Amino acid sequence: MADNEPALPRIQALPSWLLNRASARGRRLVTEALAQDGMRMPHHAVLSAVADLGPVAQAELGRTTGFDPKDMVGILNDLQAQELITRAPDPADRRKNAIALTPAGRRRLARLTRLGDEANEALLAALTPAERELFLALLSRVVADTPPEAQPGTPPAAG
Repeated sequence: MADNEPALPRIQALPSWLLNRASARGRRLVTEALAQDGMRMPHHAVLSAVADLGPVAQAELGRTTGFDPKDMVGILNDLQAQELITRAPDPADRRKNAIALTPAGRRRLARLTRLGDEANEALLAALTPAERELFLALLSRVVADTPPEAQPGTPPAAG
């Protein structure tokens, strides 16, 4: 919390408030890091998804990343203009475009990954390695919305 912000103990104790603040800080750190290499977060997300899934149909890429189809077209146009991806007819269905990384795209993604890792390191710098591991495991459970008893290695709740 910034020094000039009023203390709001009830709100600031809420998990949702804390997660929102942590998320905003993480987004800011990653945005600033990616900007060092001239990349915006949505473009990096798509580039990373293409690396994980590619070659991938444009429609599937949109569904997987959650970007609106109109936004996806703009992002892909930008990435293609920088020669980071290719769009070619999908061999399995020529009506679809298959998106793949170029060698330049792989090199750029490697640089961006290092920058993102540094930003995430800064985000979690206050935690010990054991705390980081626990924090990430707990966040993963919150995001998955899976009850603790369904988690592997979690003992059943005492009843």
